[in-house]
Amino acid sequence: MATGVEGPLLSPMPNKRRTYCVYIMGSLPGTLYIGMTGNLHKRVFEHKFHRIEGFTDKYQVERLLYWESFDEVQKAINREKQLKGWKRAKKIALIESLNPHWLDLAREWFPWMTSSGESRGPSTPQADSLARIRLLRSG
Repeated sequence: MATGVEGPLLSPMPNKRRTYCVYIMGSLPGTLYIGMTGNLHKRVFEHKFHRIEGFTDKYQVERLLYWESFDEVQKAINREKQLKGWKRAKKIALIESLNPHWLDLAREWFPWMTSSGESRGPSTPQADSLARIRLLRSG
């Protein structure tokens, strides 16, 4: 005599919807970095507070200037590749279409973080940062 449970043993789990983001980070002197991630908040934290050595750490690329999200990872990868293939002027035009003053879109995400010893904080805009950005655009 077989005993069992009627119906499925495990109720189907709803699929958690994933979001993938393509983003552009920048430094005060104007260096740009384009990336793709499944966790924008975490990845921006890593850039801002220099948690990973590499290009963005070396060039102090700490300001989130632009981002867009996708439901499919392949669409995000394709968009990242597309943006990386653009000339600098076109990247700047994209940033300025939604962020004309090059504000750090993540400036309020981590208010509890401060600069200290090993954990350098993100650079903060200086009074002349907009003037330097304008100069970079014109060059």
